[in-house]
Amino acid sequence: QVQLVESGGGLVQPGGSLRLSCAATGTIFKIYNMGWYRQAPGKQRELVAVITRGSSTNYTDSVKGRFSISRDNAKNTVYLQMNSLKSEDTSVYYCNADVWAPGRARDDYWGQGTQVTVSS
Repeated sequence: QVQLVESGGGLVQPGGSLRLSCAATGTIFKIYNMGWYRQAPGKQRELVAVITRGSSTNYTDSVKGRFSISRDNAKNTVYLQMNSLKSEDTSVYYCNADVWAPGRARDDYWGQGTQVTVSS
């Protein structure tokens, strides 16, 4: 069974940095796109960044120049380096992956979410 396990959230002061990690576990043939989403209280979940298997990336405008997404295909892991954090970045961050696993159709999987709080 495929699971996405996130780590790295926490409390940070404005201007600080955090690095999120998300590892896909289980038996996996291939992982296609991987991404990070976030959802603040009372708001819809939004795409933060996405990375293809070939490492092409795309970011939502509000994080361009501050966040960087990367992946390690050998470890089935995606990272989100967040710099110059602002209070408006406070959200629960969710990892997402498009996975092809044995005996299953290609499907979307989600992590459990990790809280990022930016506050002084």
